[in-house]
Formats: sequence, structure tokens, C-alpha cells
Amino acid sequence: MKSSRLVSILLLLQTRGRMTAAQLAEELEVSVRTVYRDVEALSAAGVPLYGDAGHAGGYRLLDGYRTRLTGLTADEAEALFLAGAPGPAAQLGLGSVLAAAQLKVRAALPQELRIHADRISGRFHLDAPGWYADADETPYLPAVADAVWNSRVLDVLYRRWREPTDVERRLEPYGLVLKAGRWYVVAGPGPRTYRVDQILRLAAADEEFTRPDGFDLAAYWAAYQRDFHDRLHREEAVVRLAPGVTLDHAADHRTDTDGWTRVTVPIESVDRAHAEFLRLGTGIEVLEPPELREKIARTAAELAEMYGNLGSNGGD
Repeated sequence: MKSSRLVSILLLLQTRGRMTAAQLAEELEVSVRTVYRDVEALSAAGVPLYGDAGHAGGYRLLDGYRTRLTGLTADEAEALFLAGAPGPAAQLGLGSVLAAAQLKVRAALPQELRIHADRISGRFHLDAPGWYADADETPYLPAVADAVWNSRVLDVLYRRWREPTDVERRLEPYGLVLKAGRWYVVAGPGPRTYRVDQILRLAAADEEFTRPDGFDLAAYWAAYQRDFHDRLHREEAVVRLAPGVTLDHAADHRTDTDGWTRVTVPIESVDRAHAEFLRLGTGIEVLEPPELREKIARTAAELAEMYGNLGSNGGD
């Protein structure tokens, strides 16, 4: 809508300073001609907006001019307060800063939108970690966050899963990611991904680094997750599922005459699939690979013997 686009132009100029018509058009995904019309509409409404000609020209607001947040819609106001994650902010040492920012934003909202914001914050709460898992100890998280913000090199002692487990690394931290309650730092050279809770020792070097041009943290993380899942599930298993039993990522569904469904599912390894499939008990029959079928058969036989012996002992 035109009204929301006008507000967007105001906020862009307010936060970024001088911008050309072409830059505004690219940001708003409209034509340059549309930007010209919007700028004329803003000027006609009394907004102190000026255009400078020439190579270094562009549009800018009069120094000191600030717009209030009255252009927010109800949905935008709700989303703004839903996005505030007090737990992660506190871990980063920004809990009080977030609270102060939300208080200022709330004070700037019209009464109607303030009611919407209060409603969303009173009805939704984000708790990122999963059940049955202790929170990771991340004593170095604030220091890592500071290095990310100030482009400072870090010298760390890092614990990885393979030998040698404890290794020294020199990191150029590009960004932080919170995934399922666990913090990761994406750092060069590479870049590569490190768990913050596995940093055993940290020292900030007296050295700055230059973040690669065009590096997109969200795009990197999306690609990293796709690659992780591709590497995680390199093998396949063919199984039969009892009526009503389902498995994620199952393919090639075929129903047998007895009502069971034959499917192909990706697996990480025989050992991991063995543990996962046992949870389904008699609701699953493994057909392939042979080593997985044999492993589950051995476990079933051992369980039958164990419970058979317990029954015999109980009758003595």
C-alpha cells in the first residue's frame, strides 16, 4: 500500500541518511518513477525532505527531523513485541537494553497499537531450549558477541568431537546464531561453524578483521543446514510400517495386501537407525539393509531372552 511505502521511505532516510531514488526503488521493490511520486507526496504533506543533484546526490531529511512510529500497523506492532526474546538477549548481556528499547517503542505507539502490543506480549512467550536438556553453559558468549560487533579476532581453545579434541583456533567471528537453545558462532577463515559452549578458553587479540563483502549470515546458515542434513542422511533403509505408523521423510510408499506400508527412509547410520526404529516396537519391520535387519533381530532375541528369564525367575 502507498501509505506503508511512504512510512518505509521515511524510516529508511531516517536510519540510513542520504539515499538515491534508485537505492530507494531497489529497497522497496518499486520503480524509480514511483519513488519520485512518493517523494512529491511526502513533500506536499510537509515532511522536510530534500533532494540533492549530482553524482553524490540523493534524498535526505532535514537534520534533526525524526518521525514517530505512528505508521506501524497492528500486525507490525504485535510482531515487534513477539520478536523480543528476553532469554537470548539476557545471555548476550542485553536484557536491560531490550527492556528499555521496548519501553520506548511502546511509549511511541498510539493507544490502539499499544493495546495490541500488550496483548501479544501477554499471550506468547519464547522458550528456545528443548525439554529434558540442561541449558548449555556459555560463559564466553558476551565476549564472542562483542568480537562479532567490533570485528575483533579471537584466539580460542576449542573442544571438538574428534581427536585431537582440544585445539587452538584463531577466529574471525562474522556472526552468532541461536538454534534450538544452542549458540553457534560463524567465523572465518572458511567460514566454519563453532559451538560457543565448546570454547574452553578465549582471548581477544589486539587485531581487527574485515568481514567479507557480501557475506549473508542467514543465507550461510540456510546452506549450512542443508549440507548438514545431506551429510547426516547418506544411507537408506527399506521398512514396512504397521497401519497408523509413520516416519518423517519416508518415500516410495506402497501398501501391501496386509495393510502395512512399505517405504524407503533416509538414515544416518545403521547404529542410529537401530536405536530409532526400536522405539516403534512391533510397528515396524526392517527389510533392508541386511545388517540393520540382523542387528534389530539380535536385539529382539536378547530382549526376549531377558524377559523370558525374568519370568522364570519370578516363578521360582
